[in-house]
Amino acid sequence: MDEQRRARRERLRWHCRRALLELDIVFERFWHNAGELSEDDEAVLEDLLAMEDHELWYLVSGQAETDDPRTKGMVERLRQT
Repeated sequence: MDEQRRARRERLRWHCRRALLELDIVFERFWHNAGELSEDDEAVLEDLLAMEDHELWYLVSGQAETDDPRTKGMVERLRQT
């Protein structure tokens, strides 16, 4: 992994620290089990992390759904952790 991707991944990990404990737990487990992320995965995760905590929690907890197939795939990965 090149330095730029490593820096992006660390920035993503930092932004996973959320105000909602439930999201913190989900993201902690996600990073523990994530393995290698593609650039597309990183981009989708970046978009999700731009969301407000409660809106993101509604997606991750299944209280809301998305029509975007890319986002849906990442949300499913988060739910499986």
